[in-house]
Amino acid sequence: MADAVSGIAAEAGAMAHERFDTDFRRWEKTPGSPVCEVDLDVDRMLKARLSALLPDAGWLSEETADNADRLAHDLLWVVDPIDGTRDYIRARPGWCVSVALVDRGRSVIGILDAPSRGEHWQAVAGQGATRNGVALRAGNRTEFAGSRTPVDALPKADRDLTMVDKPNSIALRIAMVAADEADLVATLRWGNEWDIAAAILVASEAGAAVSDALGAPLIFNKPRPQAFGVLASVPGIHAAAVERLADRARSILA
Repeated sequence: MADAVSGIAAEAGAMAHERFDTDFRRWEKTPGSPVCEVDLDVDRMLKARLSALLPDAGWLSEETADNADRLAHDLLWVVDPIDGTRDYIRARPGWCVSVALVDRGRSVIGILDAPSRGEHWQAVAGQGATRNGVALRAGNRTEFAGSRTPVDALPKADRDLTMVDKPNSIALRIAMVAADEADLVATLRWGNEWDIAAAILVASEAGAAVSDALGAPLIFNKPRPQAFGVLASVPGIHAAAVERLADRARSILA
């Protein structure tokens, strides 16, 4: 099953990459939320192919109107046809196709296809994670200060951290922790399940620790398909990261 999903995701990536840095329609769904016609074309392709592969699974995608019928399914496809649309539209490589299969709330297959970066990530629950067929292992840092994090800028309270390159795709940023290219990825906002469902499996199967911003487990296929933040880190700093973010997270939620 995982190889079939991987192949479909790679086809979707090739489909998007063929039109990368070309002329296509683009607009904003809401202010600050870009979309383009390629998002929609890839979404339709993935829905047709994945639904044929597993007809009993429900469907949740950024570019498909949500339907509460998915809640009746144990199995669910969770898809972002182009995660990092802003980079895609600007002809930057920090985007990917993200496909996850969720079983009773937990990701069991996670695929990220990033053709502009020459990267294909795959994870299966209990079987590890790979990038381009090479096994991944998160780092072993235990000191929070100096941790590498992919951001554009650091607030004053976090200037003990180290900035590294930041792709627009949150999924690829999380995957950087799996590949020991970052130690910490943290967000403090409500985010959508399709942004993270595949990537957190890649990270966790590589030995990273993953949670929401408060340190709670991430569960998928909820009636409101969102989580408050995501925190992916090497295991040795996860508790310190939760502690660093706790007051900020509670303030936002209040």
